[in-house]
Amino acid sequence: MNETRDEAPQGCTHDCASCSAGCGARQEPQSLLEPMNEHSDIRNVVAVVSGKGGVGKSLVTALLAAGLNRAGRRVGVLDADITGPSIPRVFGLEGQQVMDSSYGLLPLRTEAGLEVMSLNLLLEDPSAPVLWRGPVIAGVVRQFWHEVCWGVLDELFIDMPPGTGDVPLTVYQSLPIRGIVIVTSPQELVGMIVEKAVNMAELMGVPVLGIVENMSYYECPDCGARHALFGESHVEEIAARHGIQTVARIPLDPAIARAADAGALGDLEAPWLEGLSAALLRRLEGEAK
Repeated sequence: MNETRDEAPQGCTHDCASCSAGCGARQEPQSLLEPMNEHSDIRNVVAVVSGKGGVGKSLVTALLAAGLNRAGRRVGVLDADITGPSIPRVFGLEGQQVMDSSYGLLPLRTEAGLEVMSLNLLLEDPSAPVLWRGPVIAGVVRQFWHEVCWGVLDELFIDMPPGTGDVPLTVYQSLPIRGIVIVTSPQELVGMIVEKAVNMAELMGVPVLGIVENMSYYECPDCGARHALFGESHVEEIAARHGIQTVARIPLDPAIARAADAGALGDLEAPWLEGLSAALLRRLEGEAK
């Protein structure tokens, strides 16, 4: 059976963006944004990303979230690193989230008031491996956005998986990201890989709010001298090439590892990130006006 459809007018180039005609063949671009949970009100969504694993992305996510929470902001953390979730551990959270039939899935709250959602808080055995393919993992991240009742938040930080695969692409396209913070370390190889994360953000039209170099140096407790154990820093060069104005450095400090292992990272003061936090708020609040 023959189907009928509106035909494009003569001379149509099929480029609707440059055409003012209202023909039946015209198609408007469709938004890929997932709807927010109807019981949530989130002002700013910030993703914390890295070009590779093992550079301290979850550490930076937790420290930024905890710092803004102490400053009086209402903050949540969405753990999108589905196959390697560590956010519950560093905040000392155990148990399973609760499903409320009226509101959706409820996040767990830390003693300080941070709202946290992670797959590890849904598993009976937190050590069980997650053997899922990329599209399934990306679907879970979208569910964490529209099925979780986050309540009213000033900032929601997303701890992203490393790299530029399915989940980062899904987050950039499906969530209203206001900007990203990129985490790297001093090694030259890592510096090269982090360029991929910067370039991906530029391609997706997402602003880079700052860059953090973790394990930047070791400060001798006796003399105060700083030693670049993993090589000289390249973070300023990367930032300058891409017009990133805010740079922070976190030292290699055993106290950080002890706090993370004890589930007390939310209580750790992080003076190295205070400048980044202040710049982040100025940028987000300035754009909101």
